[in-house]
Amino acid sequence: MDPTQLAHRLEVGRAAAQEAGRLTLGYFQRPDLAVERKADASPVTVADRQAEELLRERIGAAFPDDAIVGEEFPDRPGTSGCRWILDPIDGTKSFIHGVPLYGTLIGMESGSQSVLGIIHLPALDECVYAAVGSGAWHVRGNAPPIPARVSQTERFCESLFCTSEVASFGPRGAMPVYERLQAAARLSRTWGDCYGYMMVATGRAELMVDPIMNVWDAAAILPILEEAGGTFTDWQGRPTIHSGEGLATNGLVLNETLATIRG
Repeated sequence: MDPTQLAHRLEVGRAAAQEAGRLTLGYFQRPDLAVERKADASPVTVADRQAEELLRERIGAAFPDDAIVGEEFPDRPGTSGCRWILDPIDGTKSFIHGVPLYGTLIGMESGSQSVLGIIHLPALDECVYAAVGSGAWHVRGNAPPIPARVSQTERFCESLFCTSEVASFGPRGAMPVYERLQAAARLSRTWGDCYGYMMVATGRAELMVDPIMNVWDAAAILPILEEAGGTFTDWQGRPTIHSGEGLATNGLVLNETLATIRG
């Protein structure tokens, strides 16, 4: 994609993410927030749905020929070869319980390549974003953007390992994988969902592992991690958002992490 077009899409995406984030803050930590259960038993709120509607409206108005995929509503087809992939609230469980480590995720594919990613954390007023060839950038509040760079830690035993939920390793029979990772790392924490991936992209953690991911969980992550100097792959080391699992590293501990996963 032409760099000027990509930069314009990133600008529109960032503005939409910020606006959707402000919408979610209107519901955050409200004691009367109603929680529903979807068919897969995962939680959803009015904030999830309204935020995705807003994202779809803003992106659809700016790029009517682009396709849109989101967590809460049916796919919108497109003809441009670009596909936006949206998660209005990544970390709905955290959001419901008043934990500020939730975010709005926006990713975009051009053809089959992930070219744009945005992680916006409304309650922390923090954002990391990237477009292919333009680097990854980290913003806190009204401060100017600074480069987002992964850590230079070289050894797994000196690493911070994050995941979203320990129990999620169980359904795919991967509890031994979690136990090996936890035992080998210097420190392990469930600072998960998109916050864990932001931690890796900004050099505050070395690896983030999820055994189960949807495409809207992963789409924003790959371009951000790669532009920050790290990796986002599946558990076999393939750089993809379509494997239903995720592994983000600073690159330096990738091989050791893959070996630990394989056992």
